[in-house]
Amino acid sequence: MDELISLQLDDSADQMKKAVAHTEFELTKIRAGKAMPSMLDGIHVDYYGTSTPLSQVSNVNTPDARTLVIQPWEKSMLSHIEKAILDANIGLTPQNDGTIIRLNIPPLTEERRRDLVRKVKEEAEKGRVAIRNIRKEANDGIKKLKNDGVSEDDIKAGEAEVQKLTDRYIADVDKLAEAKEKDIMTV
Repeated sequence: MDELISLQLDDSADQMKKAVAHTEFELTKIRAGKAMPSMLDGIHVDYYGTSTPLSQVSNVNTPDARTLVIQPWEKSMLSHIEKAILDANIGLTPQNDGTIIRLNIPPLTEERRRDLVRKVKEEAEKGRVAIRNIRKEANDGIKKLKNDGVSEDDIKAGEAEVQKLTDRYIADVDKLAEAKEKDIMTV
C-alpha cells in the first residue's frame, strides 16, 4: 500500500481513538446511582475571582456508595463551593456542616434509569457520528491522492482499511454504551 495512504490511515486511527476516548469521558459524567468524584469534574468554583475546578480547591471523597464528601482546603471556600454545586444543576443538594459539604446521591427510580439510558444512547450516537465523519474525511483525503499518482487499486485498498477502522472503533463505542447501560439498569 502507498505510504501516503498509510499516513492517512494512521491519522484517522488516532482521531478515531480520540473520539472513542471522548465518548468514554462523556459517559462517565452520566451517573449510575453510585457516588463518584468524577461526577463533580465539570464544576468550577469562584476562587478569588478566578474560575477554578472544584478538585483544585478541595478534596473530594466517597465514604460510601451513596455519599460524596467535599473538604475545602480553606474554610472560606465552603459557601463558594456550595453555590457552584447548586449552579451546576447536577440534581444534588449540598449539605454544609461548617467544615465539609456532603452530597447524598439518591437511589435512581425506574423512570430516571430509562432517562439515563436514553442519554447514554445519545452520547454513543454522537461518538459514532464523530467516527463516521472521520471516515468521510479520510476517504476524501485518500481520493485526493489520485492526483499525486497513487494507483486506483491502492485507493480502493485504503478505503477498505478506513472502513475496517471505522467498524472497529464503532464497535468500541457500542461496547462502552452497552456496559454503561448495564451499569445504570443494575439495581
